[in-house]
Amino acid sequence: MSEDIPLEPPVAGSEADTLIGSLERQRRTFAWKCEGLDAAGLDARLAPSTITLGGLLKHLALVEADYFTVRLLGEDPGEPWNTVDWEAEPGWEWRSAADDTPEQLYALWESAVARSRVNVRKVLAEGGLDRLAHYTGRNGESPSLRRILADLIEEYARHVGQADLIRESIDGRVGEDPPADF
Repeated sequence: MSEDIPLEPPVAGSEADTLIGSLERQRRTFAWKCEGLDAAGLDARLAPSTITLGGLLKHLALVEADYFTVRLLGEDPGEPWNTVDWEAEPGWEWRSAADDTPEQLYALWESAVARSRVNVRKVLAEGGLDRLAHYTGRNGESPSLRRILADLIEEYARHVGQADLIRESIDGRVGEDPPADF
């Protein structure tokens, strides 16, 4: 883990450091839950759900690209996201994950997270947590970076819980936090 990426939120830090630290803790826990699995492990599921760790990797890569690139900055998310007809193929990321290798899934998620980190640092430097996103919602309002960070913390927390159950069913890996050396 890079020294400039917090392992968890500070005990008494700034609002930005607390939000980013909370998101990074969720990302790190998610990475640990998915770490080291082969294609069969990434495609394992718990009945009756169709959710897999591979699907979660691809879904969260999409969420990172959508929130921190498209919505926040109004930029093209890049491939594969800009090549999918989302109206014709809703949920494509979940279904197509089984066609990807573990290396492709891990790399896709890791590159999306890296790009998101750069975008968040850029926006913090330009306008802080109050900076409004390029995106405008149905209500005509644009969310702040603060709101987007809170939304991503919620998104990861929900999916980390799912990943926890799936991983435990594969090899018994349980725990709230990755080991200190992860």
